[in-house]
Amino acid sequence: MQCTRDLELYMSSALCLLGVMLLGQQKGNPATYGKHVDARKGQTYFMVPAKFGWFLQELPSFLVPFLLVLYSPKPGSAGCLLLLLTFCGHYFHRTFIYSTFTRGRPAPLHIVVLAVIFCSYNGFLQGHCMVYNAVYPDGWYKETRFLSGMLMFLIGMGINIHSDHILRNLRKPGEETYKIPQGGMFNYVSGANFFGEIVEWFGYAIATWTFPAFAFAFFTLCSIGPRAYHTHRFYLQKFTHYPKSRKALIPCIF
Repeated sequence: MQCTRDLELYMSSALCLLGVMLLGQQKGNPATYGKHVDARKGQTYFMVPAKFGWFLQELPSFLVPFLLVLYSPKPGSAGCLLLLLTFCGHYFHRTFIYSTFTRGRPAPLHIVVLAVIFCSYNGFLQGHCMVYNAVYPDGWYKETRFLSGMLMFLIGMGINIHSDHILRNLRKPGEETYKIPQGGMFNYVSGANFFGEIVEWFGYAIATWTFPAFAFAFFTLCSIGPRAYHTHRFYLQKFTHYPKSRKALIPCIF
């Protein structure tokens, strides 16, 4: 048991360190996918179709925890499995629903490969924690941290899905012209979809109250927080009439 706890400690610490490194890397340049593929002039990439790329890279986050539960000789408690179900629920949507309807641009192959590696790593970490190490007392589902965390998770997931819906319907099929997103959280921030996902995973971390979940929430903030900033800057440069009251990621603040 101690060996598995040590494994989670090391893997979670590495995830936090990776987040810090990624934050520093994106300080000047955004990650090269989506609208930022052309940000680094003179470089060419082998591109993966958006639908297939999203399906491939998100699948491990759903499949790995599912296999851990399926083949574990002693699956976690009902509480652990319910919490893990919320994690898998997000990635079921991203793998089988979001990837089907996305109208995003093709992604560079190296970005997809790195995403597959990360999702496999994180899927194992979160699944292993819930299946083997997390323990919750009787009445855990009545505790404030569980209730508030799950509320945050559901609100964040709702914002994320609604924002993706707005972005997906900005353009007609085959159209490549960029437009200003309107409605929902986009009235307040340029990275509404990123804001929703960050809220979602910090809610999950509060509900589970585990180091692996907090490490993942921190990594999410470090990886897509800068993405929201670069998206905001992109809109400001492209549209002279872009709403000046909008912030990049946090309403009224940043």
